[in-house]
Amino acid sequence: MVTLLAKIFIKDYKNYSVPAVRTAYGVLCSIVGIALNILLSLSKFLAGWLSGSVALTADALNNLSDAASSLCTIIGFRLGAKAADRDHPFGHGRMEYVAGLAVSGIILFMGLELVISSVKSLIHPETVVFSWVSVIIMAAGILVKLYMYLYNHTVGKRINSATLESTAKDSFGDMLSTSVALLSLFASRFTTLPVDGIGGLIVACFIFKAGIDSARETLDLLLGRPPEKEFIEAVEKEVLSHAPICGIHDLMVHDYGPGRRVISLHAEVPGDLNVFELHDVIDQAEVSVAYKFNCWAIIHMDPIDLHNERLDTLKDLAAVIAKSLDERITIHDVRMVPGDTHTNLIFDIVRPFDCKLSEDDLKRILGEIIHKEQPDVFCAITVDAPFVGAL
Repeated sequence: MVTLLAKIFIKDYKNYSVPAVRTAYGVLCSIVGIALNILLSLSKFLAGWLSGSVALTADALNNLSDAASSLCTIIGFRLGAKAADRDHPFGHGRMEYVAGLAVSGIILFMGLELVISSVKSLIHPETVVFSWVSVIIMAAGILVKLYMYLYNHTVGKRINSATLESTAKDSFGDMLSTSVALLSLFASRFTTLPVDGIGGLIVACFIFKAGIDSARETLDLLLGRPPEKEFIEAVEKEVLSHAPICGIHDLMVHDYGPGRRVISLHAEVPGDLNVFELHDVIDQAEVSVAYKFNCWAIIHMDPIDLHNERLDTLKDLAAVIAKSLDERITIHDVRMVPGDTHTNLIFDIVRPFDCKLSEDDLKRILGEIIHKEQPDVFCAITVDAPFVGAL
């Protein structure tokens, strides 16, 4: 159904990277979600009233909260699509993440409400009336939620939307929770135990898990998390395809919302070539990266000496010693300033966040070992954090 509606209402519906298409998909999925959730909620309220099931009535309330969540998602997509302005020069894309966080809050609140009603049902159990009408409604609800999970997950992947992915997880949790409510309805025919209240608590666990997972996902996006390894490798490959660029470092990805990434990096180029020609190569690389990855790209040019044997020897030595201290450490921006009495070796190292050595200890130990190997060499070391990430 969503695919058919997309063909009808979304122009150029297969071009998922276009912001307008992406927003249209988010709104469409949310509208379909609102309609289906309201339908499910009304039918489950009816089934809960007929059977007297707390678990089923709570599941109906959960579906109603899902409709409210979809409304938040629409607002998030709409606000996130607003153009940049004076106060927000990188646009409003993170509003989609804020909407996702609001959805998480609604899910967690409904889970708390269900815990309260389920505990009351355990303390003061009421008779659950078995009804085939209720069974049919619940079975249909499971199928509908499965469909909602599939289309939200599929579209969420296509348009790279954490909000729709969270909605998909919520739908999957709803499918499981309705299954539990259905099982508790059948179990009530064969036991006097308060299976309805127990079922409600199990459903609450599913709801809480969905809410916590969704909150963690959106908080990670708001706080900043590293992009996928494949994305970093793709950016590096694209930059290095522009000769004579021979290396990159200090790659950073700033995420201001879907389709609003800023990529900055340092590109190493031979220092003995024409600076105007090199600058033209850097400009071409920036345009290429911006176009291919739908982002803003900023590339700093780092000229390096490729024909100095002493520098190559010292660079290799520093790299080997750094690896011996922690195999994850890398070095870059290596420069050498020779003098009559000694040589200064200047370079940066990338220290992992969980490295056992502090920044000061790392600089001191590395400098001492290099000086011991090469007595005329003194090191000036700058420690960088592994900035490959989303800020």
